[in-house]
Amino acid sequence: MSGGAGGAVGVAVAQFAPTADERANLAVIDELTARAAERGARVVLFPEYASYFVDPFDETLAAHAQDLDGAFTRALRDCARRHGVVIVAGLVERAGGGRVRNAVVAVDGDRVLAAYRKLHLYDAFGQRESDWVEPGEHGAPETFEVGGLRFALMTCYDLRFPEVARVLADAGAHVVLTAAEWVRGPLKEHHWRTLVHARAIENTLYVTGADHPPPLGVGASLIVDPQGVELAGVGTATDVAVAFVDAEVIDRLRRVNPALALRRFRVEPLD
Repeated sequence: MSGGAGGAVGVAVAQFAPTADERANLAVIDELTARAAERGARVVLFPEYASYFVDPFDETLAAHAQDLDGAFTRALRDCARRHGVVIVAGLVERAGGGRVRNAVVAVDGDRVLAAYRKLHLYDAFGQRESDWVEPGEHGAPETFEVGGLRFALMTCYDLRFPEVARVLADAGAHVVLTAAEWVRGPLKEHHWRTLVHARAIENTLYVTGADHPPPLGVGASLIVDPQGVELAGVGTATDVAVAFVDAEVIDRLRRVNPALALRRFRVEPLD
């Protein structure tokens, strides 16, 4: 596998449209992971609901939910092992009371490295995710390390809440990995791009986002550096984009722009 210069780590955003066919989803994940690894990626980010997706949501969501260490996660681990990467992907996780958890798992070939449950549910723009999904609980940020960089997990609508990314920055994250199904609508692609860039700039770290392509998602999966520069991206196709992230870039920028060190407020949960 090729790599970037110095201590840089290759990161890929992998854009595809998950369906109700779980085997087909895994086949696409394997194909895109191979493509990303060939381009030098060591971490590959897939969208929200990568294990199973229907639109609109219905009772099949709970019927196809899995445990954190279920068949989907085991298949991700096999894929990660074959291609020598870490895979991050959305999982419909089993929960109680007829609802599910909107989870994101990070795996290598041996184990689950981190697991995150979406904190802010998409009860907006005429949608009610909370009818089907239970929110995640407050807890320590879910992170893992590759090549000396710390990666942290976040999901879709959480992007609209700047305190989520700030907590991840406080936990030492160099890269925020955002799995999304950013629903299309008026100005929605503009919101998506603006928010990914803003979270990167205000926290002086890398932010990546992997989305579903049209017609349901906006596509535009992207990797943004700590100064808000888009390093790589995908348009509306099923494809991957790879960029190289480097902790030294963050260190240099924070010496010039020590915004995190100069702030006078901290983030605390409301409940």
